[in-house]
Amino acid sequence: MSKNETPTKVIVSCRFSYLHCWEPEAINGGEPKYSVSAIIPKSDKETIKKIQAAVEAAKQESLSKWGGKIPPNLKLPLRDGDIDRPEDEAYKGCYFFNANSRQAPQVVDKQVQPILDQTEVYSGCYGRISVNFYGYNSNGNRGVAAGLGNIQKLKDGEALSIRYQHQRSF
Repeated sequence: MSKNETPTKVIVSCRFSYLHCWEPEAINGGEPKYSVSAIIPKSDKETIKKIQAAVEAAKQESLSKWGGKIPPNLKLPLRDGDIDRPEDEAYKGCYFFNANSRQAPQVVDKQVQPILDQTEVYSGCYGRISVNFYGYNSNGNRGVAAGLGNIQKLKDGEALSIRYQHQRSF
């Protein structure tokens, strides 16, 4: 665990999808939030293991929210792209989770310098995000969610389809 990580906070290397890091977006009429769908190849076993450990820590920290025991129908953040998004090539052979925040994330480049050009960071590029996993109990829904921290772009990638995403403007 690095100095910036706690049992529930991890730095995840991933591909960005459905990225809303500049303006908050309301999903299904909900509160506008900054968000990203983090895509991780199934072959990246180390990152998957870190995420699973953080989710387990969040479960333990959230027992009091759930009456002292883990609910049997708990919603978990890490999902299988082959099962949950079979029609989307970007998710093939990958796991993914959605992270969001009410606060705007800091968006930086490889040298940890702020990125000001909004066309530089887009759905399809690769980087790292800091994420804090936490338990919730809201309106009868119980689970573990991912809070989005900061975003670091590491390299370009093929922009993902405009049909599903906001496309990079050139």
